[in-house]
Amino acid sequence: MDIKHNRVNRNAGYTLLELMIAMVVGLFLLGGVMFTYLSMKVTTSDTVEMGELQETGRIALDILGKDLTMTGFFGRLNINSLTTADASGVTAPTGDCIDEVFSIGSFPGTGAVPNFPVLYGVVATDTKNPLSCVDLSAEIKPKSNSDVIQIKRAAGEEMSGQNTQTGQYYVQTTLSDARFIEGDGTAIPFELGKGVWPYEHLVYYVGEDTYTSGDKEIAVPVLMRKRLVGDQMQTESVLEGVENIRFLYGLDNDGNGDVDEYLEAGDMTPAHWQQSGTTSIKTVQVSVLVRATKEDPNMQLENKTYILGGDNADTQRVLTGDAVPGNYRRMVFVSTFKINNAGGNQWLIAI
Repeated sequence: MDIKHNRVNRNAGYTLLELMIAMVVGLFLLGGVMFTYLSMKVTTSDTVEMGELQETGRIALDILGKDLTMTGFFGRLNINSLTTADASGVTAPTGDCIDEVFSIGSFPGTGAVPNFPVLYGVVATDTKNPLSCVDLSAEIKPKSNSDVIQIKRAAGEEMSGQNTQTGQYYVQTTLSDARFIEGDGTAIPFELGKGVWPYEHLVYYVGEDTYTSGDKEIAVPVLMRKRLVGDQMQTESVLEGVENIRFLYGLDNDGNGDVDEYLEAGDMTPAHWQQSGTTSIKTVQVSVLVRATKEDPNMQLENKTYILGGDNADTQRVLTGDAVPGNYRRMVFVSTFKINNAGGNQWLIAI
């Protein structure tokens, strides 16, 4: 007897179990994709931020290094011969940068004898103005425990016979004398054996600026500069992201051309700044702490230690805790610059 099996036709589909398994596998795959995406996003953000910090550090050292290497350049002049008489044709600008030790303003003064200090540094505090032109009442005040440095030099190309710029100061020099001149739009006549260069008086320091984004106030560290323009020291914002700077001054104490020691600003004496006798400042070690503009929620960056300059505990500046607040990514950059015009008589050799 033949037995026939009847098959019931029905629409094929997934069972509830199959759907649940598919959903679980899908969630795992989606989770993997999201994890990869987030990891790549964090890595990209970190790479961009690190690149920005490196660029900020490089630019800061480049700006400071260019002015430091040319500190004390006055054409053919031996810097030892600058005196009050050389500045008899100009007056000190309003709010000139001086301190309580001796005259270190824009032009030679009686307190600058025997030598006109072309380089001067001080460490800022919360209780005393580091210089008369960089004071604690300013909108962007100097950061405590960060250095302030003052630089004087001739800049640019020799321009005898060319029209001067109104408000710009110039220095006309020979081998043995100098004359400071305020530009008035006319030319300083060419004279045999004399050269004319624009004169610069610069002061660098670090402060903190603030701006509002939405309803939030954001504080940003910034490298500031005071620059002699016309009859005043003009304030300029140079570079955001610079949180602290420190300078160590390489001294040649015996006149043999070699650096004998490095001193921080607080250990320098008026004789060191005036570079009297056999003493001269040959090099300057610059340490720059740069900081990201925004906090990084992806990393634990608080309570880290940063060391600015020096080769032992006695010469290092160690920043930690409240000195470097917030969950910000930071980097330290250090470079040493040779002062090309260190020593009084090297220009005589080239003439």
